[in-house]
Amino acid sequence: PSKDSARDFSMRDLDRMIRYSPEVRSRMIQKLSADNTFDKQFSSGMILKLSWPSINELSCKTLGRGWLADYDRMPSSVDGEGSAFDLLKRRTQTFKRNGMTVVESSPGFPVTNPKWVPSTPHEAPPAEGILALYNRGDRRRWYWPCPGCNTPFEPDFSLLLYPDTKDYGDAAAQAYMGCPHCGQVIHHNRDEKNGTPGKNDLNMKGRWLKDRQWWDVEKNTVGGGVRSDDTASFWLKGVAAAFNTWEKLVLEYLKANDEYERTGNEEALKVTINTGQGLPYIPKNQAAGRLPEELKSRARNYGERVVPRGARFLLACVDVQKNRFVVQVHGVGVGRDVWPIDRFEIRKSKRKDEDGDVQPLDPGAYLEDWKLLVERVMTKTYPLQDDSGRHMRVKLTACDSGGADGVTAKAYDFYRYLRDTDDEGVDPNLFRRFKLVKGDPRKGAPRVMLTYPDSQRKDRHADARGEIPVWLLHSDTLKDQLNAMLDRSDPNGGRVNFPNWLSDDWYTELTVETRNEKGKWENPKKLRNESWDLLTYCLALQLMPEINIENLDWEDPPSWASDWDDNDLVFDPNSTNSYTARQSVVEHDLSQLASELA
Repeated sequence: PSKDSARDFSMRDLDRMIRYSPEVRSRMIQKLSADNTFDKQFSSGMILKLSWPSINELSCKTLGRGWLADYDRMPSSVDGEGSAFDLLKRRTQTFKRNGMTVVESSPGFPVTNPKWVPSTPHEAPPAEGILALYNRGDRRRWYWPCPGCNTPFEPDFSLLLYPDTKDYGDAAAQAYMGCPHCGQVIHHNRDEKNGTPGKNDLNMKGRWLKDRQWWDVEKNTVGGGVRSDDTASFWLKGVAAAFNTWEKLVLEYLKANDEYERTGNEEALKVTINTGQGLPYIPKNQAAGRLPEELKSRARNYGERVVPRGARFLLACVDVQKNRFVVQVHGVGVGRDVWPIDRFEIRKSKRKDEDGDVQPLDPGAYLEDWKLLVERVMTKTYPLQDDSGRHMRVKLTACDSGGADGVTAKAYDFYRYLRDTDDEGVDPNLFRRFKLVKGDPRKGAPRVMLTYPDSQRKDRHADARGEIPVWLLHSDTLKDQLNAMLDRSDPNGGRVNFPNWLSDDWYTELTVETRNEKGKWENPKKLRNESWDLLTYCLALQLMPEINIENLDWEDPPSWASDWDDNDLVFDPNSTNSYTARQSVVEHDLSQLASELA
């Protein structure tokens, strides 16, 4: 990067290597003029030249090999003539295919667009320097095979898990990695007791994968699409680097983050993320969230509370508050596009006091209040936008299982009710369409994972006996996905489509959470955020076995995801011959409903 650094490298590294390596020393030309600080001449005819970025040093020279060290500490343009890489590469042009230009560096330039969404799995965020050069090439990244599930994954600092304690040294000492696919625990050093490999063992089994490549670990084969380019580019994250330890990386990060929170100074945080973790840094003032009006400006007339054209199935999501259920229903279509098609709250119970007045909802105390979800959410149907009179029923319903005191116990009781019910008019298989969910705060946890809580465990107080299925959601990962979807403008690839009847508050709820420096989403002002959380539940439902959307073939979909004319969830409510109609239509007393809503 500079003349001083060239001199320092010559004296501290290069001269010592030559001095203490007899074979190398014997191949140097044995005269004083052949060995000076910036030039080394060898009997083979090779000349090793140490230089620095100036236009004189990068002009009028013919070179076979060029190496740029610590590239991001060099000026972006050398004396206004262009980048050091492009100037040096020109010097090797005479050697044609035998010429080579190598660049290495840790990231040093900030991300220019924090709302960027990658167009390919290995694309680097927009930034000057080494990341820009990496994006020019075939974008290789280093993968490990998980010792638990054998699925390859890229080791990254975000996968490190450690206790949330103010004793940073203790937290760092306990750091370990979790497989993003199965949660397998991986320690920095080999676990001799359990035989679990450590970082060095996995590095010995790892391999570079180009952009869009896949790796079948069991067959040891690689395939898939590859970028066609004459540049090989590699990005190794800091957790896999040979001279880094996870304890050191975590300790540096925790201390730097503490300094930022106390002083507002980001420099230490920037250094550990750039040079330790091998990641680009997003300045805090650039990490601000989107504005509600930006999202609202994209709203279109998809019809009000109808199934829009393109939606193939419906997913309902419920957030449990102290005195209400907040419900949001979503249509999902080709490529994971999502349409919010309904949003409402259930605040009134069917319970009445001694004077006959309707009581407010209390999910933490009354199972009867939970039963409202059957008729108001789970068996509710929506008309299709084509004015055919046909309706579509809900495929799955996700419901929060935590919240105010008593909510978890009543949520489990409601699941048991659905599973064991013999109530007339309630489908005995309805429990299969109901999913209890709960956030999983562990770093590196799978996006969704099925668990069965057990009340006999001393660290659990929920009223369950190990037979209630609860899906743990890694909210941060799902919210990262949702955040990217909200930036998407092209259809058929995970775009969120906003109907124009949604309220301004709905858009505000989408923007109150921001990602902090630890990579976790937070609601710093504790504002309402139900539309954001319920869209996250919608993404989680898509990953569950009944949907398995990442493996869904939209060219040959299952019947519940087919076009409306062939869709099992679509029915004519006026047809007595429709099995779906007979199962879905529920008689309602409209006068009673009006009194409940009053």
